[in-house]
Order: sequence, then C-alpha cells, then structure tokens
Amino acid sequence: MTAKELLHERVEALSEDEASETLRFLDQRAAHTRVPLDEAPPDDEPTTPEEEAAVVKSWEQIARGETVSLEEVITKYQ
Repeated sequence: MTAKELLHERVEALSEDEASETLRFLDQRAAHTRVPLDEAPPDDEPTTPEEEAAVVKSWEQIARGETVSLEEVITKYQ
C-alpha cells in the first residue's frame, strides 16, 4: 500500500472534528514552511546549454506571437 493510499484510509476514519483539527494543523504547518519569494535564497545553479536553448526558443516564439493567454490556459486545464 502506498503512503497516499494509507493516508487516505486514515483520513476516511477520522471524525468530522478530527478532520477539522487535522486541517488546522496542516494549514499552520504549511504557513510556517512557506518562504516568501523576497526571502528565498538566490538561484545560484548554472544553466545548462539545453536550458539556454529553450529560453532562446521561447523568446523567438513570443516574438512571432505564438502565445497563449492565461484565460485560455485556465479554460483548457480546468
């Protein structure tokens, strides 16, 4: 049994009050583990030639007008 399957099984066994308490715990935990972007360490990993080529290709596509609006993406993947 996978960890997610086991977790799902245990969640199903919780009472409504226990589920609410667990949600509060998870929300508090997540709030303390998120790092605001302006506090995140800088990305100091060097880029690969493949990544550089992908960036160049992307800018070329943008220059040709080959873009998709955010609305289109949201509609497609909802």
